[in-house]
Amino acid sequence: MVKMADKPDGYEGQGFFATSLDKVIGMARANSLWPLPFATSCCGIEFMATMGANYDLARFGSERLSFSPRQADLLMVMGTIAKKMGPVLKQVYDQMAEPKWVLSVGACASSGGIFDTYSVLQGIDRIIPVDVYVPGCPPRPEQIIEGVMRIQELAKNESLRRRHSEEYKKMLESYNLT
Repeated sequence: MVKMADKPDGYEGQGFFATSLDKVIGMARANSLWPLPFATSCCGIEFMATMGANYDLARFGSERLSFSPRQADLLMVMGTIAKKMGPVLKQVYDQMAEPKWVLSVGACASSGGIFDTYSVLQGIDRIIPVDVYVPGCPPRPEQIIEGVMRIQELAKNESLRRRHSEEYKKMLESYNLT
């Protein structure tokens, strides 16, 4: 069964519909996310299942995976991130165009998981800002879809001016990002 997306608030009449530009852009952003999967471990396998026919992430407008950071707006970090990979992950994040969102999938990406060692980064939020965390080891495909839906809500409701605010610039400076 096909479920139509709700239209944004606005004025309508016979043959016309008017709303604010923010709401139209938010709806377009939310329903056309291009994810960049940064998968290093078991969570990547669960992501592959999420993209398969049983779960079909394409239903949410994310069917085009982008393996180029310049063409992606959703960075999905899945699995264990070694400290040596931290600069690579940060560079990938830097190369993404604004607006961009980050989804941390699984216990290892979110907190280092069971690997409390000198070589494993204890959460990617130490080097890049994270918008949504998906718990689990590894999380089920349903949980990953829930995380993507939360990113969609963020994209839909985010102000066009937020990324230019002083608060946002200070947050980026706290991660040594420009």
